[in-house]
Amino acid sequence: MKRLVALALFLPLAAQAAWGDFDFEYENEKPWKELEAQLPAAPKEENLLPFKVSAATDNSFFVDSQSISVGEDGVVRFTLVMKSPEGASNVMFEGIRCKTREMRLYAFGRADGTWGRARDSGWKRIHSERRNRPDHVLYDDFFCPREIIVTDPAEAVNALKQGNHPRAGKSAWE
Repeated sequence: MKRLVALALFLPLAAQAAWGDFDFEYENEKPWKELEAQLPAAPKEENLLPFKVSAATDNSFFVDSQSISVGEDGVVRFTLVMKSPEGASNVMFEGIRCKTREMRLYAFGRADGTWGRARDSGWKRIHSERRNRPDHVLYDDFFCPREIIVTDPAEAVNALKQGNHPRAGKSAWE
C-alpha cells in the first residue's frame, strides 16, 4: 500500500519534470502583450488604396498598402489617409485588434513626412452603430471579417483592392 501512495505522489512530479513548468494551461489564458509598433515610411500617392466609408461624407479614405502589417500580437497596423474635397488631408498610423474589436491611434503624419506620436493612444472600442467611421469599416469589411484577422498584409491588400473581404460578404455600400 505504501508503494502505491509513493507512486501516486511521484507521478505528478515526474510529469512536471518531463513537461516543464507552465505559467498557463492553455494558450488563450496567457495575458495579451502588445508588440512595439514600428512607424512606417510616409505614404506615397501611388500606394494608396481607396475604400468607401459612408455616403454621408464627401471625404475620401485610403490605406497605404506599404504600411499594412499583421503582428503576432493579433494587431493589424496601417496608415490611414483621409482627404477632404477641398484637398486637406489627415494621415494617421493606427492599429486594429480583431479579437477585442478595438483600435489604437499611434501617430499623426506631418506635412514633412515625419510622425508625431498621439498623446492619447490607448485602445478604444470600435462601435458598430457608428458606421461612418473608417475604423469600423476597416474592421468589418477588410481586416477582421466575421471577427477573424487577416493572415498577412497581402490578404488585406487584396480585400481593399476588391472593395471588401470575401469573408465579409457584400459591403453595405454596394
